[in-house]
Amino acid sequence: MTDRLSIALAQINPAAGNLAANADRLRAARAEAAARGADLVVCPAVGLSGAPLLDLAALPAFLDAVEATVQALAEDTADGGPALLVGAPWRGDLGRGDSGRDGSKRHNAALLLDGGTIAAVRFQAVTDSGEVGGPEEDCFDSGPMPGPVNVRGVRIGLLIGGDLTTGDVAETLAESGAELLVAMLASPFAPGRADERVQAAVARVVESGLPLAVVNLIGGQDERVFDGGSFALAPGGRLVAQAPLFAEHLLLTRWERGDDDGWDSSEAETIAPAEGTEALYGALVLGLHDAVTKSGAPGVAVGLNGGLDSALVAAIAVDALGPERVLAVRAPLPGSPEAEFAGALADSLDDAAEIVELLGCRLDNVALAPLLKAADSLLAPAFAGREPAVAVDRMHSRLRAATLAALAERMGALLLSSVDRTDRLLGLAPEEMGCGYAVLADVPKTAVLELARWRNGNQPAGSRGPAGLVVPDRVLTRRMKAETPAGLPPAEALDDLLAGLLDGGLAPVGLMARGHAAETVAAVWQLVVQAEAGRRRAPPGPQVSRRPAARLRRFPIAGGFTDLP
Repeated sequence: MTDRLSIALAQINPAAGNLAANADRLRAARAEAAARGADLVVCPAVGLSGAPLLDLAALPAFLDAVEATVQALAEDTADGGPALLVGAPWRGDLGRGDSGRDGSKRHNAALLLDGGTIAAVRFQAVTDSGEVGGPEEDCFDSGPMPGPVNVRGVRIGLLIGGDLTTGDVAETLAESGAELLVAMLASPFAPGRADERVQAAVARVVESGLPLAVVNLIGGQDERVFDGGSFALAPGGRLVAQAPLFAEHLLLTRWERGDDDGWDSSEAETIAPAEGTEALYGALVLGLHDAVTKSGAPGVAVGLNGGLDSALVAAIAVDALGPERVLAVRAPLPGSPEAEFAGALADSLDDAAEIVELLGCRLDNVALAPLLKAADSLLAPAFAGREPAVAVDRMHSRLRAATLAALAERMGALLLSSVDRTDRLLGLAPEEMGCGYAVLADVPKTAVLELARWRNGNQPAGSRGPAGLVVPDRVLTRRMKAETPAGLPPAEALDDLLAGLLDGGLAPVGLMARGHAAETVAAVWQLVVQAEAGRRRAPPGPQVSRRPAARLRRFPIAGGFTDLP
């Protein structure tokens, strides 16, 4: 009978669909785990394929490639090294043998590879559990209630994705003779979600009486940011090991059988997770880093206007990629809002130059005046006798965006939008055209200020940027004094109104009870509905809130119903 078992939790950052590269990551993790004496290496749910897969998970050719890659990994385990638990999409209904390869269904699976073969396959049983266990975009079929798998003489119960969120699966495993529980997750970041995962795990430990090791995916992919934070709980729910957020990590846990035949673990490596503003900043950095590196882009371009949003985006980009991969472009629009807030265009130019000096990145200056003058002259006959101010302003913003996009294309870089969630929801972001990634797409205007203040006083873990001040004090002061467009409340009230209206689904009476005037609620609602087309055209960005803007209720683009809900 085995009395000791070492389990390595491989918190890896796969690229969705890149099976060869992801398999190499698993091989590297297994080699490191073997050198540290591990008996079993556990990767996150869909760790081989990456996530979210969207419709890729339904393509037969992709699923064929997954099976071939898993088989190759299984053959590697004939070397006598540690067993490997791999997460991947898998066809089958487990009705034709334990391999489950002959069914018509598609599952979120855990595959035990040991001794050169696929030793066991288990499917996620609970698929409608929210995002504590995994992303909702990849729709998998529910599998049967699982039994434990045998690893080196120890019966291990597997919880895959949403199986962690209910007591039913853990109870079934315990009743089936499981001695240890292992959870494989692909759970994305949101404020407070790391605590929710720990709380769900504690509940499973208390209910089943079994210890539990949890491994979670990390990495940015499309609009998702998976935050890691893998951990292990001894009987009673005692935390014995924890990996960091937002970084690849191999967390080794060692377990021993006690006199009562139960398993326990002494304290191992424990890294306290980031919280609050620090965690939000880390999610944005990881999301941007992976959006660039996984796309193969050499770097990014950021249009600096001296305002806070663009300054924060530039700081995040430098932290994520290093100053040598960030190009700042100063291309001010005469008469632009940022110039008005500064009192003079020269102040905005000076602030942009100071931001670049603080961050150490490269700066290009572009004079837009000749281009704008030519465009105004070209369209002057069409605007004759009319009030063209709004149309001209939007045209100027779009010409600036097109210029920035051309500069980014010149170096093959990803052009970053600096528009925040508040402005995107209200349709106040015409310059997003041509951008490839919107770092602040899910960050309210008030949170932008909090993030900038936090970064000025802290250097994030793993930062490639400088310590100390990165956003000049004058830029912060100007944001605090800035006025919102006519008819809209200050930023704090505006973000609260949008959160109540869209995230909370409050009726007008509920919003007015929170101090918002009826006419303000109506005006904001009109802007949100009218901005639908722009939001659909907007570039992707990291989802970092509970109910991000990209997944809010959608409205007809040319609909005629604008009454409040």
